[in-house]
Amino acid sequence: MKHVIAGMLVLLTWTGCAAGDTVSLAVGDHVFQVEIADTPDERQRGLMFRDEMAADAGMLFVFPDSRPRSFWMKDTRIPLSIAYVAADGRILEIHDMEPLSTTPVPSRYPARYALEVNQGRFDEVGVTVGDRIDLSAIR
Repeated sequence: MKHVIAGMLVLLTWTGCAAGDTVSLAVGDHVFQVEIADTPDERQRGLMFRDEMAADAGMLFVFPDSRPRSFWMKDTRIPLSIAYVAADGRILEIHDMEPLSTTPVPSRYPARYALEVNQGRFDEVGVTVGDRIDLSAIR
């Protein structure tokens, strides 16, 4: 019985780490419910191995510094859009990414954050380059 409980605790801990914390994040005039990926393991796993994501869900990748970033879609089955974001919350650029692609999608500018949502969702809700993300929920 102890082994079963220990195994369940390990599974629950692993599952919790993969998801990260979820916060409401105002992006322009829209609010997304995003998971926070702020550790190296969470950032590496990202949204891999998922088959779907709610319309207003996403993942915010938080880095310790601002520098050029690059993402790929290895083992990510959901088509995504990524916004590279400056330290002050300004969206610098937005790119669409194709599922399972190993082609890097680099930022042109140094970014402190990256926000991934369902592909095309930024366009659907009117989020564009230059809009601001309210980062007060994660600071």
